[in-house]
Amino acid sequence: MPANLPPQYFEAEKAYRQARTIPDKIESLERMLAIMPKHKGTDRLHGVLRSKIARLTQEMERGPRAGRRGGMYHVKKEGAGQAALVGIPNSGKSSLVAVLTEAAPRIASYPLTTQAPLSGMMPFENILIQLVDMPAITDRDALPWLHSVLRNADLLILVLDLSQDPLEQMRLIKDELDTLRISLAPSGHEPGDDTLHTPRPAMIIGNKADLDRQGIAFQRLARENAGRHPVAAVSAMEMEGLEEVRQLVFHNLGIIRVYLKPPGKEADLSDPLILKRDSTIDDVAESVHKDIRQHLKYAQVWGSGKFAGQRVHRGYSPEDGDIVELHV
Repeated sequence: MPANLPPQYFEAEKAYRQARTIPDKIESLERMLAIMPKHKGTDRLHGVLRSKIARLTQEMERGPRAGRRGGMYHVKKEGAGQAALVGIPNSGKSSLVAVLTEAAPRIASYPLTTQAPLSGMMPFENILIQLVDMPAITDRDALPWLHSVLRNADLLILVLDLSQDPLEQMRLIKDELDTLRISLAPSGHEPGDDTLHTPRPAMIIGNKADLDRQGIAFQRLARENAGRHPVAAVSAMEMEGLEEVRQLVFHNLGIIRVYLKPPGKEADLSDPLILKRDSTIDDVAESVHKDIRQHLKYAQVWGSGKFAGQRVHRGYSPEDGDIVELHV
C-alpha cells in the first residue's frame, strides 16, 4: 500500500535535513509523525522515524558532543508516562508536584521560582507516573526548555489559580503554547494533521480550591472546557482532590496495564506491562520479544474476555488490568 504522503510532510522533511541541532532535528521528525497518515502503507516509515527520534534522544543524553545545552533541553522519560505541568507564575505547579511526588521543587510566593524542569514520580496504584514541574509558561528565559519538554511529554497538565480569573489564564497559556507551536488536543480525540503545531493531549487542574469555596471560578472553567478537556479542582495547600488528579492523569495518558502469565504459573500482579490504550495482543507479544510475536499461536485472557482464560486472536485489544498468557 502506497504511503500517499501530503505536501506538508515533505516540508517537514526538508526542515529535518536543514536542521543543525539535535532538538531541531527531533522537532522536525515529530512533525513528520504528526502529519503522516495512519495506515498500513506508513507502518514501516513510522517505525523508521521513531527509531531516528530514539537514536537522537540517546545521543543528546550521552554528550559530550550533544553538549550540556542539549541535556538541559531534555527530560528523560521514566515510569509509565510523562506529564508536564504548564501554568503562569504562582499557579501552584511546584506545590502540586511536591504533594503528589517525593520531588522537592523550590516553592515561594514570588513569581518564576522554578528556573529549570524538575521531575518527580507520582505513585498510582502499582505504577509510577513522571510529573515534570516546568518554569512558568511566560518565562522568556525558559523558552528552550518549554519548547523541547512540552513537545516530548505524553500529557500536558494545565495548572490554573482559582483565586484569579481562570479563563484569562487559559487564554494566556494557549497564546504562549501557540508561540511554541503546540496545540491542545481534545480529550479522547485523535490529533489532526497540523504542519505548524505539535498536538498534545491535555487536562486542566484548578488549583487553590480553598480560595474558591463556592466553586464559582471552577464552574466557569468546567463549563468552558466541557467536552474538550477534563477538569479537576484541587488544593495543594489543603491536600484536597489529589486522588482525583491521580486518576485523571492515568486515564488521560491513554495507557493500560497488562499482566503476563507464564503457562502453568501465576501472573505477577506487581509488575504490569504498560501499553497504549487500543493496543492488541500482537503489541503485547512484541513488547515481550519480537520472536514471541513472530511465532505466536494464540493468547488467553483473564479479565475483559467473555470468560476466564478465553482464547483470543492477535487483533484482540486487552483492557486495563487484564492478564494475558501467550502461547508460541
